[in-house]
Amino acid sequence: MTKLHIKKDDTVIVLAGADKGKSGKVLKVYKEDYRAIVEGVNMVSKSTKPSAKNPQGGIIKQEAPIHISNLSLIDPKSGKATRISIQRDGKKVTRIAKKSGEEIK
Repeated sequence: MTKLHIKKDDTVIVLAGADKGKSGKVLKVYKEDYRAIVEGVNMVSKSTKPSAKNPQGGIIKQEAPIHISNLSLIDPKSGKATRISIQRDGKKVTRIAKKSGEEIK
């Protein structure tokens, strides 16, 4: 399993697909599938049966996973897509935006 450049709670922008240009916060990352769920991106309709939690049932909208290669981190300074460099200082790992040199938290 390889390291991914995207983690939970990162702000990302979609580079390709139907939602190209949209941005959002990463809710969950599936490392083994190289996919992530991004808030408000790649929405799909899902039919649900009535249950105790949802007594009405019906059709609900929810986010579907999107491939990591279609996502890029947002530069904290410029607000545009950027690549990152990783600097290690002993055990501490710092991710730095290539465009501005700002640290990505």
